[in-house]
Amino acid sequence: MTFDLLARDPATKARAGLLHTAHGAIETPIFMPVGTAGTVKAVSQQVLRTDVQAQIILGNTYHLYLRPGLEVLQAAGGLHRFNGWDGPILTDSGGYQVFSLSNTRKIKEEGVTFRSHVDGSKHLFTPEGVMDIQRVIGADIIMAFDECTPWPCEYDYARRSLDLTHRWLQRCIQRFDATEGLYGFEQNLFPIVQGSTFKDLRVQSAEFVAAQGRAGNAIGGLSVGEPAELMYEMTELVCDILPADKPRYLMGVGTPANILENIALGVDMFDCVMPTRNARNGMLFTTQGIVNITNKKWATDFTPIDPSLPGVASTFYSRAYLRHLFQCKELLGPQIASAHNLAFYLWLVREARTQIVAGTFGPWKDRMVQQVMTRL
Repeated sequence: MTFDLLARDPATKARAGLLHTAHGAIETPIFMPVGTAGTVKAVSQQVLRTDVQAQIILGNTYHLYLRPGLEVLQAAGGLHRFNGWDGPILTDSGGYQVFSLSNTRKIKEEGVTFRSHVDGSKHLFTPEGVMDIQRVIGADIIMAFDECTPWPCEYDYARRSLDLTHRWLQRCIQRFDATEGLYGFEQNLFPIVQGSTFKDLRVQSAEFVAAQGRAGNAIGGLSVGEPAELMYEMTELVCDILPADKPRYLMGVGTPANILENIALGVDMFDCVMPTRNARNGMLFTTQGIVNITNKKWATDFTPIDPSLPGVASTFYSRAYLRHLFQCKELLGPQIASAHNLAFYLWLVREARTQIVAGTFGPWKDRMVQQVMTRL
């Protein structure tokens, strides 16, 4: 894996780059649709390629381990062959589930014991085991096993958690470097910076992660309920420490405004369930602002959902028709809305890249943050 830094915006810390992986190059900044269980909800791989123009998608180690299971994935030849996506894939390690499934897990030095949300069975995730699972899944980019702390969080807990995450990282690296991929292509391990919203812990973690010298680095533990201003403060602090010649991935973020503001701080990669989750509830992100498609005002609006975007979902169907589908609870409604929202997110980062290369990202970003978050 290599990362070419191609342009910098003169007014901000935004960068445009090219990340080379075994399954193709990724233009950054990039948004990665979330396919937790090996599928981006309500969106086929063909639509991801054509309408959405996705370059990389995500899977989740915890969920794929439970279903379909490692035996099936290995027999298929890895997740790429199992789900038919031939582009790059990134897998989260299950560290987020340490946070989201806090009522059904126990954390120890050895690892984390989960109670399966599927059948209640008990499973132990260790740093070594998580590396082995992600070898079987076969993602191009795999994440270190960490603890994602909640917000708010007591300082002493955040410090102990960070120390544990760093010890786990060393075990992840040792296991990863002692093993090889199973399917004939290179995989790369990204460490994760933690430390909650405490400056000294974030600095300590960023310096520790940077010292590992991996192909890329991630920032975790943000977008878990803290104010946006704190997120930006922590992100800027960490980006100023992480090496400039490696891609920076801010995990689980976020709204269109969050993405633009964090691009301005030096982040290259993003993922979030928001575009598809909100789409299934009738919230659409457009180039002009936010649309609640279930509102009656759209009942006779026969204009396209967003003619400024590429793809069938945004340009072929009218807002009136999409509202009708949601009113009738037709499955096609969430499918169209999900494809549209993802197409918008990918358009947003492509346009950000264009503005960075042109040297006009700063003023464009300020206008766009206001425009895309306006409720129509």
